[in-house]
Order: sequence, then C-alpha cells, then structure tokens
Amino acid sequence: MTLSAEPAVSPARSLLLLCAAEILSMTGFATFPALLPVLRAEWGLSNSEAGLVSGIFFAGYMAAVPVLVGLTDRIDARRIYLLATALACAGSLGFAFLVQGLFSALACQALVGAGLAGTYMPGLRLLTDHFHGPTQSRAVAFYTSCFGFGTAASLLLAGALATTGWRWAFAAAALGPCIAGPLVFRSFPPAPPRPADLRPAALFDFRPVLGNRPAMGYILGYAAHCWELFGLRSWMPAFFAFSLGITATQTSPLLGAAALAAWINLLGPLASILGNEAAVRRGRRPVVLAVMAASGALACVVGFSAPLPIILVFIVMTIYFLLVMGDSAALTAGLVAAAEPGRRGSTMALHSLLGFVAGFVAPLAFGAVLDLAGGNERVPAWGLAFASLGIWGLGGAAFSALRRRGKTFSR
Repeated sequence: MTLSAEPAVSPARSLLLLCAAEILSMTGFATFPALLPVLRAEWGLSNSEAGLVSGIFFAGYMAAVPVLVGLTDRIDARRIYLLATALACAGSLGFAFLVQGLFSALACQALVGAGLAGTYMPGLRLLTDHFHGPTQSRAVAFYTSCFGFGTAASLLLAGALATTGWRWAFAAAALGPCIAGPLVFRSFPPAPPRPADLRPAALFDFRPVLGNRPAMGYILGYAAHCWELFGLRSWMPAFFAFSLGITATQTSPLLGAAALAAWINLLGPLASILGNEAAVRRGRRPVVLAVMAASGALACVVGFSAPLPIILVFIVMTIYFLLVMGDSAALTAGLVAAAEPGRRGSTMALHSLLGFVAGFVAPLAFGAVLDLAGGNERVPAWGLAFASLGIWGLGGAAFSALRRRGKTFSR
C-alpha cells in the first residue's frame, strides 16, 4: 500500500498533529536513563560508561542532524520524518532483542538519537512552513515545549514496564515512532515547489549561518541550555534512586525514581511556554540571561539536597528543572525569527548540532565528575556533578553582563 498525503491541514490542526507525533516519536528517548540503575548493575557499567551510553544518544543525533535537517531545504520534510522514525524504531527494537552489554547498547542508543535528529527539527520545519507572523513564536513555543511531554511519557512508560523486564520496556518504546512517521506523512501535503531564485545553502556549508550574528547568539545560548538540560535529564532518575536509597523511603510505582522524574518533566512545557511569553513581552535577551543565571546558581545546590526528605528533594529539583526549561522556547523561537530565507534548514541544523554536541558531552562529564569525586554513593560527588551542569549558563550570563557593562562605561 502506497502512502499518500491528504489535503492541506489548518494551522491549528497541524500544530496538534505535530505535537502528538513529537510525543509518539520520543517513546524511546528516556528509556535508558529511566532504567539506568538496573542496566548499570546488570552490565557492570561504571558511572563514566553509563554516562557514555546516555551521551552516545546525542552523538547519533549529532552525526545525523546536519544531513537530515539540512536536507529539508531540498527534500520534502515529511520523507525525512518517515525515515527518521524507522531509525528510532530500529534502535529500540535492537535494545529489546540484541543488546548484551556496553558496545551493543552504544550502537542502539546512537540509532535512537539519529531518529530524533530527523523528527524534532524537521517537525519544527513543517510547523514553521504553516505558521507566519506573530503566531509563529507561540506555535514554536508549544511545539518545543512538547519535548517535555515526550520525555515524561518515555519515562513513565519505561518505569511502568520495568517490573516486566527491561527488554519489554524497550520493545514498547518502539511502537511510538512506528505510529508517528506514517501519521505525519499522511497528514501533511507535499512541500510546495521552491521559488526559482531562492537557492538553498550548500549542505554542510555553515559559513553563512556563522556570519548571522543574531542567529549565532541564539545557537550558543541553546548549546548552554542543552548542556544543562540533557545532563539533568540523563541523571535525574539515578539521582532520585540515590536519594530514595539513603533516606530508606518506600515508594509505589507511581512515586519511584523514574516516575518522580516523569512528573517533573510534565511541568517543563508550562515553564517553556511562560518563558517565551515573558521573552515576547520583556525582550528575549534579558529574560534568557536572567533564567540562565538563576538555573546555573541552583545547579550548585541541588545535588547536595539528596539526604533531605524526598518531598523536599522533589521540590528543589522541580524548581531547578523549571528554571532550566524557562529559556528553551525563547531560544528556538528567536533562532527561527533570525534565520535567513533559504537557509532555515541549515540554520536549524547548526542550532541542533551544537546543542546536541553539548547534550552528548554533558552526561559523560556528569558521570566523570561523579566518579572523580568519590562515586555515586557520596552526596558531595552528586553535588559537584550537578554543579558541573550550571557552569556554562552561569559563565555565559556573567560574560554577557560584563560585556554589556563594559560597553556602558566606554560610552
């Protein structure tokens, strides 16, 4: 049976469809982090090796995103989306039926990452082709905020199926992308013909983007954001497991380590949308810098909260996560607005590439700090590991403030 596209959908319906597909395409996104304590013990992984498996997801993303997102300037984004969901499905099925340890896990996790590379930003490209003017920023905010719903759904699915065996959890995670790809392909019309005078940027040629200073500001800010966000998401369930263990707290499946992380991730979309609204009203630059400084400062505190009652740990982690998410949509909406016509795909590709380079290194760096500071059974080690997540946000906010102050004094 041949897949075919339906007539054009309304902007509101296209937003709902793409948000639903985004959540479905991400069912394998957090399966490994959710099952990290179990898999680390079963495979005999060190914290650095566990961080490497978490981080290789982003290496797969990094390898695929310049090609898959850059090609949206040339090829119908629906076709890219369909191919990427097949990659994500194959990665989760590989975990379910093939993985035996570190190296096979690295290969399958990289495939899942490559799948996200061809769904998240190409989905955003489809969205921005349907929205124009003032509503585009809000549509981007809603779409990017659904990343949090996708993460939460992945965590809850893995946590709920953990007792049936981790392979079943990965098998279930493969179903979402299998639904998302055909849904997007059939629901959207083919891409319209490009104007003859609008030449796309050469694939892998990011020089025009590097020369776009407003866009590069958002790209570098997004890299700092991703360092903190993906390092946090990769290790949050393990941190909750550590806190529950040292306080000897008995929990139900709905309040276990993976579930606690999932409930927090469900709040992320609200923070992202509200942060974008604040940026629209008060200016993106001051809002983004203020949020980065606050989240970076709290990163230096959150890891030391582990011995507190779990309700307090949950509250501190929730506040930290909300701050981390506060600048997410504002950065991406700013990037879309700053991208030059004909180079939107390549601009999004570099935005995603540098962000997920940071996303790849951050979980590995977190695990390395944890090991170097004494291991995952020591509170100070967790404190220093979380502090390592806030360094770029704090540094970027401080540098920007000093630079702005220097310009003021030089006048």
